[in-house]
Amino acid sequence: MDTFDKALKITRDALLSIQDGFGKKPHASLQTLEILKSATHHVSRKNPTASTPSSKSLNLPKKPAKTPLKPPTEILDSLRKAALICTKCPHLASTRTQVVFGVGNPEAELMFVGEAPGADEDAQGEPFVGRAGQLLTRIIETMGFTRQSIYIGNVLKCRPNMPAGTSGNRKPRPEEMSTCLPWLREQIAIIRPRVLVALGATAAEGLLGETRPMKELRGKWLEYENTPTLVTYHPAYLLRNQSLQEKRKVWEDMLLVLEKLGHPISKKQRGYFLS
Repeated sequence: MDTFDKALKITRDALLSIQDGFGKKPHASLQTLEILKSATHHVSRKNPTASTPSSKSLNLPKKPAKTPLKPPTEILDSLRKAALICTKCPHLASTRTQVVFGVGNPEAELMFVGEAPGADEDAQGEPFVGRAGQLLTRIIETMGFTRQSIYIGNVLKCRPNMPAGTSGNRKPRPEEMSTCLPWLREQIAIIRPRVLVALGATAAEGLLGETRPMKELRGKWLEYENTPTLVTYHPAYLLRNQSLQEKRKVWEDMLLVLEKLGHPISKKQRGYFLS
């Protein structure tokens, strides 16, 4: 094997090991190498002193134009359209009013994750719009954000169905969460938030697989695929237990989030809910 053949083999092996951003092999480059190799062998047999043919004489394929990556907004919108017609859980698809996909900034640095839509969310098609959602909005604004600047989603995209004649909301079942989780995982992969906040034990279970009690989870940094993740109480919990002490616990968690993001914290913010 001459030096040129060796160089071709090394280059070909290297190309085979390369993956582009979409996990596809660079077929055009390999095809070019094969043409070069074939042509060079043909020339060397006829005239060992002949030079390597030009790309023009070989009719080499043109380098494919680089396809620009779509912006997160467009990718997320495509995912949303697919989720809106999902029927992987027939019992939920048949009883929902609509899929509650998520809302907010597709490039948000902070993302809140709840467990599932309630009746209000199912009616309006947006997460956290009921009483608990209004409280979450106040928390977000007190942190210095808006609902439009962060992203809010749920582990479950459909409201858990209720037995006939009953009202209220039920906790999502583990099998429902595991079936729906790929939608949330894709959302997180597209948005790429710097920090995740899981609201409540059920959200922590669905997102992180955690089944420990809240007293062991909240206030500690965990990880979801290398993304810092904090578990705190669901806003609905604060509606049931409005003691200053419990409000302070949630606010201390939010201060940890601000610190992790590197956002300035005012003296007023640090003093909220202190007796």
